[in-house]
Amino acid sequence: MMLKKNKENNVDDTSHTILRSILEGTVAHTGEHFFQALVKKLAETLHTKGAWVTEYLEEQQKLKSLAFWMDDHYVDEYEYHIPGTPCERVVKSRELFHVSENVIELFPADPDLEPFGAVSYLGAPMLDLDGNVLGHLAVQDTHPMPEHFQNMALFRIFADRASSELRRLRTEKKLREREEQLNRLFDGVMDAIIEMNSQLTIIQANTAAQTLFENSKNQIIIGRSFERYLQPTSAIKLKNLMASLQTKSHGKQFIWVPGGFRAITHAGKVFQSEATLSCYENNGNFYFDLVLRNVTDRLEAEQRIDMLSAETQYLRDEIRKIHQFDTIVGKSNAIQTVLDQILQVADTDAAVLITGETGTGKELVARAIHDQSRRSRKPLIRVNCAAIPASLIESEFFGHEKGAFTGATEKRRGRFSLADGGSIFLDEIGELPLELQPKLLRVLQEGEFEPVGSSQTTRVNVRLIAATNRNLSEMVKRAVFREDLYYRLHVFPINVPPLRERENDVILLAETFIEQFLQKTGKNVNAMSKEDIQHLKAYDWPGNIRELQNIIERAIITSRDGKLNLFRLIPNPGNDADATSDDITSKRIFTASEMRQMEKNNLIRALEATNWKVSGKKGASNLVRIPATTFTSRMKALGITPADQFKR
Repeated sequence: MMLKKNKENNVDDTSHTILRSILEGTVAHTGEHFFQALVKKLAETLHTKGAWVTEYLEEQQKLKSLAFWMDDHYVDEYEYHIPGTPCERVVKSRELFHVSENVIELFPADPDLEPFGAVSYLGAPMLDLDGNVLGHLAVQDTHPMPEHFQNMALFRIFADRASSELRRLRTEKKLREREEQLNRLFDGVMDAIIEMNSQLTIIQANTAAQTLFENSKNQIIIGRSFERYLQPTSAIKLKNLMASLQTKSHGKQFIWVPGGFRAITHAGKVFQSEATLSCYENNGNFYFDLVLRNVTDRLEAEQRIDMLSAETQYLRDEIRKIHQFDTIVGKSNAIQTVLDQILQVADTDAAVLITGETGTGKELVARAIHDQSRRSRKPLIRVNCAAIPASLIESEFFGHEKGAFTGATEKRRGRFSLADGGSIFLDEIGELPLELQPKLLRVLQEGEFEPVGSSQTTRVNVRLIAATNRNLSEMVKRAVFREDLYYRLHVFPINVPPLRERENDVILLAETFIEQFLQKTGKNVNAMSKEDIQHLKAYDWPGNIRELQNIIERAIITSRDGKLNLFRLIPNPGNDADATSDDITSKRIFTASEMRQMEKNNLIRALEATNWKVSGKKGASNLVRIPATTFTSRMKALGITPADQFKR
């Protein structure tokens, strides 16, 4: 028993000697030098041919040496693929692996064993804290390597020590990469970042801060008091904010600085800055991060923009004064009254009802109201109530959902949605079906509606301008127009006078149309003669401006040798012998019913001439030079039906 105990003591002494020897040979080293000292001392102490420590490259299935000692010298940059090698067993099993002899016969696919004359092998994995393989530690010899318990235990100890060192190196590498990344971020931002202590001493400043305060490399601001870079009032403001942040709870120690600071560059230039300030505590001391941005250039640019915007608006107002109603021509008292009314109501959101005979220019008045309003940047959406079939007018107004009715193959926005924020012009409002009038009233009062086939309420902000040539108050009495809708529309009425009440405006309008059509056709004609002017003044113009426009266009088209052909186109009240029946009628004043009948007869004659075709190049509307929609609405207003072709 005594002998056995002595033998065990000898083994322990040997292990301690080996352990002490390896520790003494490596304790003074770290990193690359540690690994080099380890493999050399390990080979010397265990009396092996070689020793190496490697890093595992998992994706490449390679081991790359961190240090390799073989035949009394270091082998540089050694790496090898692990499939078919004893090292593969170590990596895959994550356990110590020992081959006492015949290692070449056991691993014939390893190309490096035979050149080294390998006979035995011992390897142990190096693991991270999660058990993943970082690399391995191995020794190799040209002689058999019997299994000694103490050697195996020591080998595991140094494999663990190598693992710790490799983990430390990887952590340091990640920290360096992180610091480099933060430094790049710190120096890469455009805003100035300044870190300082509670005494305002600058601890750190990024490149943008150096640039912002115009400091050269020899004038870096680190170590200086930041107070010198602020105007006195801003310095006091910063100190107060810093004191306030120190009292706030963790997670709330940051603030956007209202009004920013007035800062001073190294050269003494003052600038306005935006700023944020945050605070953190470390070992009982408070530190502050200040982020600054020079906004002087931006403020100056905004001031210039404001100034230019004001100038632009002023010039725009001046232009509007000069060309306030460039589409409305006239100097008569009657038309000036209309222009004054447009100016009065345009800048409000009041509903406007424009009345007047056909062809007086009610749509031009509507456009002038919109153009002079606050809504002029938004669209003016026009709807001719007489030109839309009654069955479709609700969809036209409010839109519809897909499948809401036959033919509704897709969702569609209505005119009120399109006019949101702008104005909508309902022309010939008197033709609006009675059943749709309550829904229009709701839009005017509540600003909301439901599209056809939808239960979803849509809200809009629309200014309504309506027009009619009918007497809505009479229609209210006959119960064909809702009284409440009438009064909702009749907030601000504007009556557009007929051309016969506009004194000499007919001449101004004629000259304007002549100029327009000459530009359009490229023709040249002489100025109107006295006879032309007399004809224009003498005629009563039942079709108003639209009739005048059409006659001027025909006169330009039919002109010969630079002379307008107004004599034939306008009835001549001074020549009874040559006068037609239409010429004779122009000598006296007609009643409203007679004028209505004359208009009806003219339309029927046009229809008869075109075989009752309304639209198109060969239609009646083209013959009398008015839009097909207007022609259709006038037919409806005058009671003209296809049956009239059989009455004549």
